[in-house]
Amino acid sequence: MLVLLPPSEGKTAPADGPVLDLDALSFPRLTATRDQLARALVRLASGKPARAAEVLGLGPTQADAIDADARLWELPCAPAADVYTGVLFGELDLASLDPAARGRASATVAVASALFGVLRIDDPIPAYRLSGGVSLPRLGPVASRWRDKLPRELTEATGGGLLIDLRSGTYVSLGKPEGKIADRTVTVRVLHEAGGVRKVVSHFNKATKGQLVRALLTSGADPTSVGDLVHVWSDLGWHVEQPDVVPGKPTQIDVITR
Repeated sequence: MLVLLPPSEGKTAPADGPVLDLDALSFPRLTATRDQLARALVRLASGKPARAAEVLGLGPTQADAIDADARLWELPCAPAADVYTGVLFGELDLASLDPAARGRASATVAVASALFGVLRIDDPIPAYRLSGGVSLPRLGPVASRWRDKLPRELTEATGGGLLIDLRSGTYVSLGKPEGKIADRTVTVRVLHEAGGVRKVVSHFNKATKGQLVRALLTSGADPTSVGDLVHVWSDLGWHVEQPDVVPGKPTQIDVITR
């Protein structure tokens, strides 16, 4: 089983730690692309601030993010679990898991990244700023650098098990599950129901996904099929609805919150 999370745009900058070492990260076949993107990002951030802000989609109050990207190779690093923040990671709250659940997280949870492709939660990274929708000068769209590489990494990382793909659309575009792994991929749509009307609400979507992953880790369950996962979350008190499975495509399940 592999649980694949989206990153958070907000990050907690480590106060100290080692500098970035791409060779220390999981998924070593991605090192060359990581290096290429990191160098392009540093080059952009070290140039004209207004141009960097435009390309990275940053506002006038986010000059510190550009400065951090310019110093990417010098910044202290910490485990990705401690660097990524935001609603989903706040609800997941990896730091408070008991040792057994935290061990399962290290073995089964990964995070999509525009800069690094995909990371394990214990991989040491700095607080950087680069979203999946950015197009870098000379390199073009970030997503195009990963599209042919990530499917193979995801396939191998699942080891024939289930891929629970919780990425947002921007990060799905970095690399979609292909071939046989698509039959073993689950995506989750969180719908908030009020007054008989169901709709996607960003805050509930992120918070619920964090809660779902935490519940899965603390339960000790290891679902091997879509049906298993639906039963696990249902038994844990979630309202889960599963549409028909379409061969060759990921299966979307709906989680209803009220």
